[in-house]
Amino acid sequence: MGSDTGACHTHAHEHEHFSTATAVLKAEHRVIEKALDALERLAKGGDRSSLGDWAKVIDFARNFADKCHHLKEEQLLFPAMEQHGIPREGGPIGMMLAEHEEGRGYVRAMAAALDTAAQDATGARATLQKYAAAYIRLLREHIQKEDEVLFEMADDVLDDAEQERLLRDFEEHELKEMGSDVHEKYLKIVQELA
Repeated sequence: MGSDTGACHTHAHEHEHFSTATAVLKAEHRVIEKALDALERLAKGGDRSSLGDWAKVIDFARNFADKCHHLKEEQLLFPAMEQHGIPREGGPIGMMLAEHEEGRGYVRAMAAALDTAAQDATGARATLQKYAAAYIRLLREHIQKEDEVLFEMADDVLDDAEQERLLRDFEEHELKEMGSDVHEKYLKIVQELA
């Protein structure tokens, strides 16, 4: 599994080989990018694309990218940064939160299109392709901004003790939100789609 281990992992102490909370989030970004590559291939597949594969990508987006990854940022990392005076409103955190919401909208639209596929598979695929393109573009740019700007800011202001606390909080978040073995499940989904 290589460098992917630790991304939304739920076994006790699985995050210990990461020294910072942002390193965990960056590792998760690499998994999300693989899913975006798979989504891009699906979108290019046109009428040949499998609706079952679309369902898998939407499941990944809802549960791994959003519930596991984005919620860690929103509920744990961002509040820790705000305590160090990095503003939410009008600052980079506010922009990231707005982009998370935008992404959720695209995923909801894809899920709604998938629900109509039984009545109109061609129309559903056209809608899926449209929202997939928007989601892919948004998330690729969003990940770059977080990796290159926001996480750098976080690493500048958070000391070792805070990073360690966040790593522990990430573990708890995953167990509470996702249950155990969720990381393997979603890595498997990404590998199947690849």
